[in-house]
Amino acid sequence: MQVQGRPTRTIWPSADARSVNIVDQRALPHTWVTQQLHSVEAAAEAIAGMAVRGAPLIGVTAAYGLALQALVDVGDAALADAAATLKATRPTAVNLAWAVDKTLTQLLAVPREQRAATAWSLAAALADADVRTNAAIGDHGLALLRPLAAQKHARGDKRPLQILTHCNAGWLATVDWGTAIAPIYKLHAAGTAVHVWVDETRPRNQGASLTAWELREAGVPHTVIADNAGGHLMQRGEVDAVIVGCDRVSANGDVCNKIGTYLKALAARDCGVPFYVAMPMSTLDLSINDGSQEIPIEERSAREVTHLAGRSANGEIVEVQLVPDGSAAANPAFDVTPARLVTALITEHGVIPATATAIATLVEGVAR
Repeated sequence: MQVQGRPTRTIWPSADARSVNIVDQRALPHTWVTQQLHSVEAAAEAIAGMAVRGAPLIGVTAAYGLALQALVDVGDAALADAAATLKATRPTAVNLAWAVDKTLTQLLAVPREQRAATAWSLAAALADADVRTNAAIGDHGLALLRPLAAQKHARGDKRPLQILTHCNAGWLATVDWGTAIAPIYKLHAAGTAVHVWVDETRPRNQGASLTAWELREAGVPHTVIADNAGGHLMQRGEVDAVIVGCDRVSANGDVCNKIGTYLKALAARDCGVPFYVAMPMSTLDLSINDGSQEIPIEERSAREVTHLAGRSANGEIVEVQLVPDGSAAANPAFDVTPARLVTALITEHGVIPATATAIATLVEGVAR
């Protein structure tokens, strides 16, 4: 990702490998702020407090959190306690536990005197792998979406390819490229005219604040819309495809993603619009067979619903209350879209149907 003309990742180690740098996403889109993490506790706080967010990125951040712990104490118990602290920060995105368990297992297998250096190497390798994974998802998504643009133009419709996305599954949700936004970046770079409808994504407004900021930085045409406008646009033929990311995918292809995704999938099915999910293999949870019943759904603070932060006319960042005093609010952060509503899963290994058979075949092929 280019930020003010400079290639930038969302997370990177300091030169002396004593701290980790992150982009504090809570300050966007109005201010660019980076933060240094010096301890596993700081890494856990950054994840829980949404300074970093997005399934792939919180997994990598947690791996760096273990590296920070290894600077202090590399004992088995200390590392296991750090892993438990990190895994407890957010329950829904499976990448978090996947990255922590993978890193911890490898650390415990090496002698103690090698663990600190190994921890930093493992975290860096995980970050690099995430970049490769997302670039590959972008390439497969490009191959999938480009024919839609050609078909559209063949019908005499010369408008750009119209893609609707929900939440932020772009560069800011990963180390680089993004998942659902990676194919859009690839389309734009390849010269295919594309326009993105950006759901605001209440209550944290990751679409309006983060996806719109990313697309602006990359020069990709886009329009921010209210969450409830998506179905209307699909009915009017103004959406050619929906593409979203995911936080966890079950063995049968059910997709857990930001709250509101299910409603977009229902509207897409009713209007005959393809609904694609960008799915890194790290988000696949083969232990779950029924996503709607088994995936834990994070319930976040009601204040995210009752209050809203933004920039005032004089440039100050202020918070305002939206609801009457005394009104209760519920804030489930995710919902589950049944596999039957998903047109296809875009993985780093190719595009597959959202079925148990296709997923099992892919997993078996990757294992070989």
